[in-house]
Amino acid sequence: MSLLNKSLEHGKLHLKNRLVMPPMATSKSEEDGRISKDVLDYYDEKSKGGHIGLIIIEHSFVSMQGKANNRQLSIAEDGVVEGLKQLSEIIHKNGSKAVMQINHAGSAANEDVTGMEIVGPSAIVNPRIGVAIPKELSENEIKQIVQDFKAAAIRVKKAGFDGVEIHSAHGYLLNQFFSPFSNKRTDEYGGNMRGRIKIHLEIIREIREAVGADFPILMRLGVADYLEGGITIEDSKFATQKFENTGLDMLDISGGFCGYIMPGATGQGYFAPLSKAIKDVVSIPVIVAGGITEVQVAEEILSTEKADLVGVARAIYKDSNWAKNAMASFK
Repeated sequence: MSLLNKSLEHGKLHLKNRLVMPPMATSKSEEDGRISKDVLDYYDEKSKGGHIGLIIIEHSFVSMQGKANNRQLSIAEDGVVEGLKQLSEIIHKNGSKAVMQINHAGSAANEDVTGMEIVGPSAIVNPRIGVAIPKELSENEIKQIVQDFKAAAIRVKKAGFDGVEIHSAHGYLLNQFFSPFSNKRTDEYGGNMRGRIKIHLEIIREIREAVGADFPILMRLGVADYLEGGITIEDSKFATQKFENTGLDMLDISGGFCGYIMPGATGQGYFAPLSKAIKDVVSIPVIVAGGITEVQVAEEILSTEKADLVGVARAIYKDSNWAKNAMASFK
């Protein structure tokens, strides 16, 4: 029997199979971040037939200062909820579950996009996307960002999604706090590991309090920066156990400042050794992606217990029938 086609009955998120379409920025929203017809049509096409167990919507900004790109989806105000309801309804009607990813770009933001000052945990240029030295956030500003994530999660739930994913990967703000490369703070939000993940734990707690016990909270985590002085897998093994204990329901494993590409990687599933290391120390489900284009590779990752779910991104982006053909291959 195929493992990719096996249901996941773990905790709060029940999925028909183990295939995930990870978040991929489309830049198809309206200029103000509201849902457009192009966004609705795109996700309608990708979810048609319900062959993908879980679709994680591309990152949406929790505040204008945290906006990463032009035409990025917004989750920053109550006025976006009605449009997002249309999106969740389309995906559900097609037979898949849908989770929305929420994000703050931090030092990866651009003043030309936000019209606002660039901020970060410390005054260090972002090594992946940075264009300027960010202003170091004050403790009060950090607390406001925690509240922005909380408010965004409430909107995600109101819009009818099946869960919310916190973005802490690919060089964005929460990745910047976690990484010792970019977090040189000497207050409670810096220093040792507990300090560098304090904002993550506060966001998880605040969201849990706001959305209730039964609404799934996921996190996309950059578990290694592949950068001297950056996050290591040992850091992430410690952090993920704390996240689970604080109420996280699922982990979505990716890269840190290296982005969604592992330096020097040539094969498929290059993040699978990292997801295996995390899966060994947590009991919540683990998703992994990383250049996976063939069904056999996805099956191998599941059969060797390197992850509980497999994300296929670019292959589905290029071919909307990939999931349909994958599931048909098991019959």
